[in-house]
Amino acid sequence: MKHGLYPKLALDGMRKNRRLYLPYLLTCGGMVMMFYILAYLVSSDSSSLLPYQSALGIILNLGCGVIAVFAAIFLFYTNSFLMRRRKKEFGLYNILGMDKRNLGRVIFWENLFTALIALAGGLAAGIAFSKLAELGLLNIMQMEVNYDLTLSPKAALLTLKVFGVIFLLIFLNALRQIRFTGTLALLRSETEGEKPPKANWLLGVLGAVILGAAYYIAVVVADPVSALMWFFIAVILVIAATYLLMIFGSVLLCRILQKNKGYYYKASHFVSLSSMTYRMKRNGAGLASVCILATMVLVMISSTACLYFGSEGAIQERYPREMNIEISFYQRKDLDKARLASLHQDLLDVAKGNGVEPFNLREYPIVSNVAYFVENKAELAGSEGHSFSPDAAAQVNRVQLMALSDYNAISGTNESLEDGEALIHSNRESYPYDDLTLITEEGKLSFRVREVSEGIPNRQAAMNIIPTVTLVVPDLSEASELLEQIGVEEIWYDWEFGFDTGLSPAEQISLCETLRKELRGSWKEERGLSSLILESREMERQDFYTLYGGLFYLGILLSIVFLFAAVLILYYKQISEGYEDRGRFDIMQKVGMNREEIRKSVNSQLLTVFFLPLLMAGVHLCFAFPMVQAMLKCFNLVNADLFIKTTALSFGVFALFYVIVYRITSNAYYHIVSGDRGDLR
Repeated sequence: MKHGLYPKLALDGMRKNRRLYLPYLLTCGGMVMMFYILAYLVSSDSSSLLPYQSALGIILNLGCGVIAVFAAIFLFYTNSFLMRRRKKEFGLYNILGMDKRNLGRVIFWENLFTALIALAGGLAAGIAFSKLAELGLLNIMQMEVNYDLTLSPKAALLTLKVFGVIFLLIFLNALRQIRFTGTLALLRSETEGEKPPKANWLLGVLGAVILGAAYYIAVVVADPVSALMWFFIAVILVIAATYLLMIFGSVLLCRILQKNKGYYYKASHFVSLSSMTYRMKRNGAGLASVCILATMVLVMISSTACLYFGSEGAIQERYPREMNIEISFYQRKDLDKARLASLHQDLLDVAKGNGVEPFNLREYPIVSNVAYFVENKAELAGSEGHSFSPDAAAQVNRVQLMALSDYNAISGTNESLEDGEALIHSNRESYPYDDLTLITEEGKLSFRVREVSEGIPNRQAAMNIIPTVTLVVPDLSEASELLEQIGVEEIWYDWEFGFDTGLSPAEQISLCETLRKELRGSWKEERGLSSLILESREMERQDFYTLYGGLFYLGILLSIVFLFAAVLILYYKQISEGYEDRGRFDIMQKVGMNREEIRKSVNSQLLTVFFLPLLMAGVHLCFAFPMVQAMLKCFNLVNADLFIKTTALSFGVFALFYVIVYRITSNAYYHIVSGDRGDLR
């Protein structure tokens, strides 16, 4: 055979099957484009100049890895639709004299053309949209932008390598399928497995048990540290359970509807339900894939959007004043009021020396430690021989003590306390007990407690992944002495001092840099301070938007990729089933079924199963809500109302998008089964 025959057959096969190949090529190109854009952002000059650029680089590199792995899995999955459709054609070639080696050459050229078109188109689109993507990223992070269009050879080369390997593996898999499939099996590939399946109750029960376990974990695990530890286990369980339940449930649903004679023996239901019953195992797997992708999109976009739009609230809590100073001391006596008053005046003098008149001052000393909580008992760290086991992380809290006078001054209240009594506040979960006992190996210290919900300064609490429990005591010095008496060896003595300046953001940043130079070094050493930390709200604001904006942007890009995948699965599902059902509808048309009845039958079939993934994704999202909310607390995002709103909005937008996809795919299915040849290509 002439060597030019194989490329010609490959191009001719792609042209005749362009209804199948065009979406596949667009998806391949889209994956290439998304990967290049992320790789470009990793290596761009703008990203390298950002604060937190190392964290941003990790986020974007993680996105590249996710897209690469997902593209490999998903393109293998979608290529199986193409091969299933083309096997009959290859079987005919085999009968006409082509051996498996010649068929392999046709497949080689088809995959080569697919790879070239996808890589060329995807890279071209990626280069064209990379600057737009960079501008979007910088805008989300509230950074200044430049409009110079650049090409990243490093990103392009990495893209070619990754997707070159993926397309090579797809080609080898296609060769394997042809090599080990007989001629008759190739010819019958479109009607394989047409036996009425039975509902496997073992799969159903197993899926229900696994899903119940996943939901139990998601609902019961409330603290952030445990949520981080259990999240991926819950995700794996949900994925496995979804596939088992979708395969079992879809078959069972068809069986139940068939037994309902009033429903089954109608023109609009009979043909469609009979067709679905034969392929429900395969159909269930496809629906499960769409459900998992939908859940991933909803969880990812709602959580990252909540983080981003809640950034300002987190910034205000983390940095309550424009300038925030934290000073640590070596011992308890350093918290003496006279010493703190001297430091107070020294800091004001330094600020005034730089032309600033501080106002809206806030200051308070705190004493803190770490404790392992079991109900109303807290075992303090720092005693001899004490250590926390790794599995105790979920019960570890930071415990800080502050004076009642400072609490009243900050909160504007007039609370009073008796001996042995304290006010208590937990920054993440309410405290349900009437007393609290601090325990060491040498003794214990007990308080009767009253919970308060407001007025507790949470600047340090906002920095920590572990929760913070604050005890407001009548006398801080006396309480600190009692801690020392019961054997707590490691106690942290800190003083918080903050003020506003009324300066512009740029002037605040400049002032912060100047004050850092003056206060560190000799100034700190002369006053015998253990440490001094000075933070400016405006200087740190960019770090927040870099981190949270990077996560939000990655969430958007990955959501787009997963939406591509969900749409293509739905499209190929409808197209492949349309070709399978066309013969049945041809027969029904010959015995009197008209176009209107075909349309009703198509709508019946699609509505029976099409919205199951959306419904189940909504259920998954509801049960995932508590766990995701707990993980967001690690980022100091405790605004539940904001998370509810972003989640509800995300689901609403996705549902609207899903309805649009339903309309498009149902029309494609209808045109095939109704014999409307004008729309086949």
